[in-house]
Amino acid sequence: MNDQKTWLPFFSLVSAMILWASSFIALKIAFQGYHPMIVIFGRMVVGSVCFLVFYRQLRHTEIKREDVKYLLFMAVCEPCIYFIFEAKALELTSASQAGLITAMLPLMVALGATVFLKERISRQTVVGFLIAISGACWLSLAGEKSVSAPNPLLGNFLEFLAMVAATGYTLSLKHLSARYSALFLTAVQTWVGAFFFSLFLIHPDISLPRVWYPAPALAVLYLGSFVTLGAYLFYNYGVSKIPASQASAFVNLIPVFAVILGFIILGERFVPSQYVASLVVLVGVFISQRRVQRL
Repeated sequence: MNDQKTWLPFFSLVSAMILWASSFIALKIAFQGYHPMIVIFGRMVVGSVCFLVFYRQLRHTEIKREDVKYLLFMAVCEPCIYFIFEAKALELTSASQAGLITAMLPLMVALGATVFLKERISRQTVVGFLIAISGACWLSLAGEKSVSAPNPLLGNFLEFLAMVAATGYTLSLKHLSARYSALFLTAVQTWVGAFFFSLFLIHPDISLPRVWYPAPALAVLYLGSFVTLGAYLFYNYGVSKIPASQASAFVNLIPVFAVILGFIILGERFVPSQYVASLVVLVGVFISQRRVQRL
């Protein structure tokens, strides 16, 4: 039983990181056929439909009045604000450079958890964070330049703003996870996100697509089902079982998995230093997570 308590959060968080890493590739493919806001709206709609399967389990959830503001804050942070900034960021910068900024999230969450959730951070966790972030930065910088980054400076800044939103999301999620299931919290995110991004259809330059582009359309379906539903369920479960500051350390795996999936799906190649950088990230995450086994 203790082994299950140890490994289930670990497995869930690693699975979430793999799915989120694949979203960088899926978004790039989807943006080739559709407007970014249409892609995000479609992703939220697909996810919302998927959650209808769990309607019976969700309808009996009792929402406390004092938690409404936290639920709204969580959903506004992510997916609403987060996806706006990330969608624009991926238009302007490469996936590898976006991964570099993503690696900043664990320290941002750790600092926030110390201030708002009163979590204690050990020296070992800090050392692990620093090693993992160093490896993630090295991994991103070692990648070959891409022509898909027309304005990386602005794109990277927008990705940083997305990480600010992700920090608020993670902290509010940890606060709510003591009273609500991962399934319910993920459903709230998805339904609020679907409503929020439907408002963009009012814009005269954004309209529902009239042409079916197979690869981009399949990418939207994948994002809405496997990533929106699967990744958030895995992540929310993991965060509910271990401290937010430790769970967020797994985000450093995203650049590693993104490079691996880029090689498998897009035929991108590793440069020698990226193998070493990937190992550094894995070592850093392992060091920062060792305390979990003693919980």
